[in-house]
Parts: sequence; C-alpha cells; structure tokens
Amino acid sequence: MDSTAATALPDLWDRLVGTQSDPDLWVVIATFAAALAVVVPYSAWRVSRNAITIAHEGGHGLVALLTGRQLTGIRLHSDTSGLTVSRGKPTGLGMILTAAAGYTAPPLLGLGGAALLAAGHITLLLWAATALLVAMLVMIRNAYGALTVIVSGGTFLLVSWLAGSQVQAAFAYAVVWFLLLGGVRPAFELQAKRARGGAGDSDADQLSRLTHVPAGLWLFLFHTVSLCALMGGGSWLLGV
Repeated sequence: MDSTAATALPDLWDRLVGTQSDPDLWVVIATFAAALAVVVPYSAWRVSRNAITIAHEGGHGLVALLTGRQLTGIRLHSDTSGLTVSRGKPTGLGMILTAAAGYTAPPLLGLGGAALLAAGHITLLLWAATALLVAMLVMIRNAYGALTVIVSGGTFLLVSWLAGSQVQAAFAYAVVWFLLLGGVRPAFELQAKRARGGAGDSDADQLSRLTHVPAGLWLFLFHTVSLCALMGGGSWLLGV
C-alpha cells in the first residue's frame, strides 16, 4: 500500500465516525418547512411518497432477513405502492414482525437519523443511508423500483462526496424531517381506506389474521410509533 492510500484510509475513517458542526437553528426550521411542503399537499405527496415506500418495503425486507426468512424480491411501483416477498413459515413471530415492519420503518428510521444528527454524525448518516439503498437495490425486481433506488442512492452519494458541510447538513436534516413527517401520513391514509371498505389485504389486516388481534389495534400501533417518533425525533433535531 502506497503512502497516499495509507494516509487516505485513516482520513476516510475519521470523516465517517467523526462529528460535524450542527447547522444554525434557521436551517433546522427551514428544512422542517421544506419537509412539510412535500408531505402535506397531495400534489407533492403523491411524488414524494415514493421515498416513504422505499423505507416501508425496505423495512419489510430487513426484518424478514433478521428473522431468518428468505427474501426473494422487492418491487416498487409508480403509484407509490410496493411489494416485498419472502419465503418461510407463513405464521409465527418472524412473519408477524415482518408484516409490522412496513408502516413503522419510515418513522423509526427518522428517529434513528435524528439521534445521529443530534450527536453530530451527519456524514455517518449520509453514508449509512447510501449503504442501505445499495443493499436494497440487490433485491429490487422491477425496472421502476431499480430506477427509484438508484436515483435516491446516487443523490445521497453525490451530496456526501461533493457538497460542502452546510449543504450536507441541510440535506441530512431535510431527509430526517421528511421521514418523521412522512412516516405519519400513511397510517392515516390506510385508516381512511379501511373506513371506506378498502385495503382489505393491508399490513394491518394481515397482522390481524396472523395474531387474531383486531386490525384497528395494529393501526393504533402504527399511529403510536409514528407520532412518538415525530415528537422524539423532532425534539432532538430542535435541540429541546
């Protein structure tokens, strides 16, 4: 190994695990407002929701692997729906946790991201997100899904390598705010669909069949996780 490489590797490691300065409060508030602007209006949400679907299906896939199931593929569709297929025992704890991971994944990822930002690990967050997207890309089984994940991962990679520290910080805070705020809306959308007699094969309904616990209680769990993550993560981001 030449001296340049020997010097670069420790520098790279220090950059990854080191801490960066917190952005000014106005940046935190501005990124919160930007996240609201792409979550609240339906016209923006029907596009931005694709990113929440990536986190949702990624949550299913990750927990399937962690519980010993065989992950066979993930599909992401242009209508912001998705499908994660795994093989294994059709009942039991592993299947329950896999089914429950979808709606809880985006807010919990946002909460974890808020914890990293509160500790000053902006670069670590960006690189960790890139690594997760690369790992997910291997399991994508349709062209639209692959394109969506490649664009998302490429954006994280470009920002982490080419942007200045202030741009990196603003981008990281905007992403985490988006996960926290965007993680709240899908459970309300699912609740509204079920109230109209739709979404009979939703995650909540599948969980109800697996556990014999009413789907409404699983919806309550989704609401509780997302709202608690928003409150906890938001307080970390705001430093209160």
